[in-house]
Amino acid sequence: MEGHEVVVIGAGIAGLAATAALVDRGVDVVCVEARDRPGGRLLSAGPLDLGATWFWPGERRVRDLVERTGIAVFDQHLTGDAVYESPTAVNRVKGNSIDVPAFRYVDGAASLATALATKVPLRFGAPVTAVSADPAGLRVTTSEAVFRAQHVIMAVPPALAVSFAGDALSPELMRLAAKTPVWMGAVTKVVVRYAEPFWREQGLAGAAISMVGPLREIHDMSGPGGNPAALFGFAVGEVSAQAAVAQLVRLYGNRAASPEQVHIQDWSREPWTSPPDVHARADYSWFGHPLYTRPAADGRLHWASTETATAFAGHVEGALAASVRAVAATTGNR
Repeated sequence: MEGHEVVVIGAGIAGLAATAALVDRGVDVVCVEARDRPGGRLLSAGPLDLGATWFWPGERRVRDLVERTGIAVFDQHLTGDAVYESPTAVNRVKGNSIDVPAFRYVDGAASLATALATKVPLRFGAPVTAVSADPAGLRVTTSEAVFRAQHVIMAVPPALAVSFAGDALSPELMRLAAKTPVWMGAVTKVVVRYAEPFWREQGLAGAAISMVGPLREIHDMSGPGGNPAALFGFAVGEVSAQAAVAQLVRLYGNRAASPEQVHIQDWSREPWTSPPDVHARADYSWFGHPLYTRPAADGRLHWASTETATAFAGHVEGALAASVRAVAATTGNR
């Protein structure tokens, strides 16, 4: 059994930020992660994001992090007209009322996680099977080892914690966690890469809303200057590459029929992100609930996922804010 001051569960951006902050404070900490990679819902195929994509003006914690780590960012492409697909027609809409000013990461959002992961003690391939409390502290059992800790930071969606943390959580917290949705946990993201951003030549922004699908909302995911060129869309449920490309042909013409690559990421099938009944959890009013801001297990267990943030819940900014709160509660601001 290993002993640490703090065990952080989950190496998504919240868990990595919390672990890095604790390392900076001289705390004996380890972060355990079920996957064999850092980042959680920050997942990129090269510069193309299969998970989190944007951050927005006013999100100072993300801005501070990209500046500290030297990660290059650029403005989301906004210029051009939008497209609206009804059940009977495809219509061009003057201007782009779908997108808003936002920033993207030149090397993909996963570069945030990679930058932090190099600075912290991490154990990959170690899914947590139980968290239990006793008078001496908290015990975290993984598939690989058992850890004893004075504090635990739960940096995973609360809905996932239900399966392993029942011995450390009150019945009230268990009920709350069981009904809290996983942000983007039921979404399938489709990213289609092209040789060039041909829609821009047509004066289109690459932004679309569809009442037909399978992609219900579409955006330009091209890199700086349109390189690499890509469109992406959100769907719910299973999506085939053939169906997604066929829809893009309807919206943008025959040049959309020849993609270089199609990436499909169904987050509802990610066991370390979404519980089996993720589609049934749809009440986002539980995000940032006051119980998530209070330490549990006699002050030793702390929440730090974006779902528990009181502001910017669902964003990377919310995850970072939740991690700051958890670190302060763990260390007493030392």
